[in-house]
Amino acid sequence: MTASPVSIRDPRFTQVVGNRVEFERIATGCLFTEGPLWHPAGRYLLWSDMPGDHLRRWSATDGVTTFRKPCNKSNGLTWDREGRLVACEHASSQVSRTEARGQIVPLATHFQGKQLNSPNDVVCSADGGIYFSDPPYGRAEFYGVPRPQELAFQGLFRVGPDPKSPVLLADDFDRPNGLCFSLDGRRLFVNDTARQHIRVFDMKGDGGLTGGKVWAATTGEGKGAPDGMKIDSKGHVYCTGPGGIHVFSPEAVCLGVIHVPESVANFAWGDADYQSLYITASTSVYRIRVATPGLPAL
Repeated sequence: MTASPVSIRDPRFTQVVGNRVEFERIATGCLFTEGPLWHPAGRYLLWSDMPGDHLRRWSATDGVTTFRKPCNKSNGLTWDREGRLVACEHASSQVSRTEARGQIVPLATHFQGKQLNSPNDVVCSADGGIYFSDPPYGRAEFYGVPRPQELAFQGLFRVGPDPKSPVLLADDFDRPNGLCFSLDGRRLFVNDTARQHIRVFDMKGDGGLTGGKVWAATTGEGKGAPDGMKIDSKGHVYCTGPGGIHVFSPEAVCLGVIHVPESVANFAWGDADYQSLYITASTSVYRIRVATPGLPAL
């Protein structure tokens, strides 16, 4: 265990995270870790190592093992309402789902005849709708497969009935990235890495979105920008940003920053009480304990 400082900007931070955090490194030696996802029944963590084209698995009993290799340089992961794995794939520019018997099927591949940029992060709504961000990071060296971008924009999409026809929800982002739903499911938060802010949309009855105003900005010193983002059981929004992981109140007040030993890309809650935060940070995966429980992805 190693201790890491926190920057407290509001006294409520201690009730959400604590006065300090202890980092336990559960894995290292990766090229770039992303997409952590906890499986509650199996009690294991999945995460992507995009440059290594390696989807890894960790559990307290088995340690680090291979879940899938190659994995089309997967990035963001989630479970759908039936517990099937949904993955954003950088190398193939698609969102895929792994069926119960192991078959991998495409959920989104093209928009109006053009290949998606590189689906990056993904969430599933209570009614089963699958929403994903589509920046071009997976078309760059190291993080994906270098190739020209076909779409003229970076969008936010919902999976449709045809993989070649996802529903475009917004196309005015610079680099759309992490996303999460509000506790009541009536709003969708989406961050923009390049613009260093978080936007919020209102959900419509048909699964569409309205609004999109800036909800909060990540400010401060140090490396990092909006990337991974999740909401805890009390409505606090966690988002990566300068210096580490920024924690916001439900009213968009930044309560403080968790400083991580390596540059952090994403995180997910896990363990039986969901008070463990698993953090994918550059070459490693860390675990910390927080005061307020998070939420399962399933």
